[in-house]
Amino acid sequence: MTGLRDFLELLRKEGELTTVKKEVDPYLEAARILKENDGKTILFEKVKGTDNKVAGGVCGSRRNFARAFGIEEGTNLLEYIADAIDKPKEPAKISKGPCQEVVEEIVDLEKMPILTHSSRERPYITAGVYVSYDKEYGYNLSYHRTARIGKNRMVARICQRDLYKYLERAGGELDVAICIGLHPAILLAAAVSAQTGISEMSIANTLNPYKVIKCKTNDLLVPADAEYVLEGRITKERTTEGPFIDITGTFDIIRKEPVLEIDCITHRKDPIYHGLVASMSEHKFLMGMPREPVIYREVKKVCACKDVILTDGGCRWFDGVVKIKKEKEDDGKKAAEAAFRGHASMKHVVVVDEDIDIHDINEVEWAIATRSQAGKDWNIKKEKGSSLDASAEADRTTSKAGIDATIPWGKPKEKFLKGRIGE
Repeated sequence: MTGLRDFLELLRKEGELTTVKKEVDPYLEAARILKENDGKTILFEKVKGTDNKVAGGVCGSRRNFARAFGIEEGTNLLEYIADAIDKPKEPAKISKGPCQEVVEEIVDLEKMPILTHSSRERPYITAGVYVSYDKEYGYNLSYHRTARIGKNRMVARICQRDLYKYLERAGGELDVAICIGLHPAILLAAAVSAQTGISEMSIANTLNPYKVIKCKTNDLLVPADAEYVLEGRITKERTTEGPFIDITGTFDIIRKEPVLEIDCITHRKDPIYHGLVASMSEHKFLMGMPREPVIYREVKKVCACKDVILTDGGCRWFDGVVKIKKEKEDDGKKAAEAAFRGHASMKHVVVVDEDIDIHDINEVEWAIATRSQAGKDWNIKKEKGSSLDASAEADRTTSKAGIDATIPWGKPKEKFLKGRIGE
């Protein structure tokens, strides 16, 4: 199972794929249906203006990731992703693949079922994985929201991560390939903030083996089972990008961003377009889940870490919970500091004991209420945070809180355990 359609077929067999047979409009209607069914995987079989299908909610749950990797859901999933980051393996290269079954040298992006999510927005590619290459650092996979502005032109929000660095090193112009309709392993790996020089392509191949193929108009290698590949280049031209609803559910600002020119589109026969709705579960999981194993590894350096999540209410970006086996008095505080090192954009982290279900926010709040004192167990500091934090200062300085909600050291443990009523 190496492609999106393979995964959708697996969900279909398990009764976990919702199929919409009536025609839907890619302008607002498809996004509205995906929002109303957040957490479900949906396949739109008829899309206005195109013969192609559209899928959404592909990565909308932890269970879907576990299914895609063929493993059990739970802490095992966290360890599985962490192991793939630590032990990347290059994918095999082939000369012929499904993503090039159809080659369109006359580019018309208006024929693609690119979704429009809000009446204030342009049509945006949101689940497109950028493939880029640097002679020193190698391959990079990354996400950059990309708006259609013409038949062969797009504008992309290029954040200051690896692709931004590659673009600077190339003098402001760079060949890229935007791959759409991918297996969840590649989608997840593309969101991993690996050290520059560690290829997300190889991380994806460790999560779930797949093959790559050379593009038609440049030398980039792309996943052979991609539904679409847009081959082109980032240019020195700049134009306005935005507004766009980001992961917080609020509109990001308008900026001047790079223009892309698309030279060629290749795709599978009857391609399936992947539309990801910003600020919904799929967006949050793809953005936040890859940070969890990094936090997990950092906390394990200082104490016995059992589990980590970034919470839905915290946009799976700002707020986290760490479960530990407390063996020393300062383990809770050390775990909180390590968690911030693992994810610098996090604003609030709560550290709890093994008896707390961190996937139940009520249990986490109960631990804070019954096991912590703000004046003693809450560490509040000012540091640089995320550009997504609208409440931060102009230079991104924000207040961060590490909350040790573990059982106080040296006090009778029995006083802090839940009673077993009826037992």
